[in-house]
Amino acid sequence: MSPDLDIINKFMEETIMIFDKIKEIVVDQLGVEENIVTPDSNIQEDLGADSLDIVDLIQTIEDEYDLSIPDEAVESIKTVGDIVAYVEKNTDAE
Repeated sequence: MSPDLDIINKFMEETIMIFDKIKEIVVDQLGVEENIVTPDSNIQEDLGADSLDIVDLIQTIEDEYDLSIPDEAVESIKTVGDIVAYVEKNTDAE
């Protein structure tokens, strides 16, 4: 494999690992079926989260990834993919 493909593969693996962990948290906290949680799932419309659910979800993700998500960022997070992108951008994936 070329060095570029190695970098792409590593990036994709990290993204998948972050998505899988966030999906696990979403399923656990919102009590939804695993198969409906996709990167495109809207947290409120598709997964039925209310504002308190979102606060709890964000707090759990902050604890899991040892980060602090400012209110402005929380307001822009609409989908599971938005959470994954935020975590990717603001952490060194575990």
